[in-house]
Amino acid sequence: MAVKTTRRRSKGRNAGTAGRLLPPVIVLAAFIAFWEASVHLLRVETWILPAPSDIAREAIAAGPRLIQHTLATVQLTLLGFAAGAAAGFVLAALLHLVPWAREGVYPLLVLSQNIPIVAIGPLLMIWFGFGLLPKLLLVMMVCFFPVSVAMLSGLAQSDPKLDNYMRMIGAGKARLFVSLELPGAVPYLFSGLKIAASYSVLSAVVAEWLGSDRGLGYFMLLSSKGFQTARVFAAVLVIVALSLCMFGVIVLAQRLTMRWRPRKGE
Repeated sequence: MAVKTTRRRSKGRNAGTAGRLLPPVIVLAAFIAFWEASVHLLRVETWILPAPSDIAREAIAAGPRLIQHTLATVQLTLLGFAAGAAAGFVLAALLHLVPWAREGVYPLLVLSQNIPIVAIGPLLMIWFGFGLLPKLLLVMMVCFFPVSVAMLSGLAQSDPKLDNYMRMIGAGKARLFVSLELPGAVPYLFSGLKIAASYSVLSAVVAEWLGSDRGLGYFMLLSSKGFQTARVFAAVLVIVALSLCMFGVIVLAQRLTMRWRPRKGE
């Protein structure tokens, strides 16, 4: 009986997923068809607005170069995301455990987000050159903030009753952090990681755009200077795909990590 119930739930979830995906797929297909027809009927120049078929042909023609630049962007994205997420996690833990430090650092942390990355990028290039380090720092700074803020919020949401109980049985600050506050902050941590993952690819491309000799940002810059608009669109599609992959990996990791949490309605 339990097996049948599980199968029914699985079928219901699969049907629900298909039902949610079908409408946007239909709209996207209609939009692509409208785009293709409009470009040909209005005889729009390819360098102004290429048709989807032109973009596909250019993506295939530039395939080896596009793959090479994509791998460079993936490397920068993963390194920057990992470093930024780790730094954000460590800082959030320190600020939570040392309240007086939080009062001094947190406002500056929020203030730093008002500085646009296109303004920070050139400074990093001046200070550290045009190698990997300045681009890595830029991606790291973008990914750092959402993780640290989300983690700080999660650490502050521990159950007061459980907190009092653990203190009554002699748990110290470190034990409270590891056994109560950190597990309770996991959903908040993943929320921050999802935001950081979404921004990581874009920040890597911006970093490559500001100063690099490889990567999708560099590929787009060269293509736009040569009025190869179809190649620019091809790079944009790759960037969107990479962002979705990064987000999907974090969602999958969250589901695997948080299996112990009951689903809504169960």
